[in-house]
Amino acid sequence: MTTNQASDLFDKGGSENLYLTVKVGDQPFGIPVLRVHDVSMAQKVTSVPLAPPEIVGALNLRGRIVTVIDVARKLKLANATTSENKNAMFVVIEYENELYSLKVDSVGEVISPDPQSFESNPSNMEQGWREVSFGICRLEGELLVLINLERFFGGAIQVDTIS
Repeated sequence: MTTNQASDLFDKGGSENLYLTVKVGDQPFGIPVLRVHDVSMAQKVTSVPLAPPEIVGALNLRGRIVTVIDVARKLKLANATTSENKNAMFVVIEYENELYSLKVDSVGEVISPDPQSFESNPSNMEQGWREVSFGICRLEGELLVLINLERFFGGAIQVDTIS
C-alpha cells in the first residue's frame, strides 16, 4: 500500500477511522467499528454438526441465529486460548445482511489510530494474516493488525441457503 493509499484510508475522518480493539492470544486486532453490531460476554453456543473447524456453532441473539467463528482457529493462531477460554468475548459483525459472532479472548477500547502509525502488511507476515488484513498500526509496544472483513469472510464462510 502506498503512502497515498494509507492517507486515503485515514483521511475520511469521523467514525470511519475508528477501530474496536480485540485480542486473540497475545495478538491485538482492529475491527472497523462501523461494522460492529454488538459485543457480549460468554454465551451458550450450540454446536453445528459437520461445520468447518473455525465455526464453533451458533447462538441466539435476541431471536436471531448467529454463526460463531473462532478467530484463533480461522487465523491458525497456535498460542491462542480462545477455544478453551470460558471468559471469551463475542463481537457480532454484520456481513452481507447476516450476523456473525467473532469469538475472541478479550475486547479492548475503540481507538482512532494516528494516520502516521499505519503501515502496509509486512512482507514477513504470515500469508493467512496478510490475506485478511489491509495493514497494521504501530501502537505502544505492539502491532495492531487491521482486519479487512470482506477478506476475512470472503470465500471463507459458505452458507447454504434453502429456497
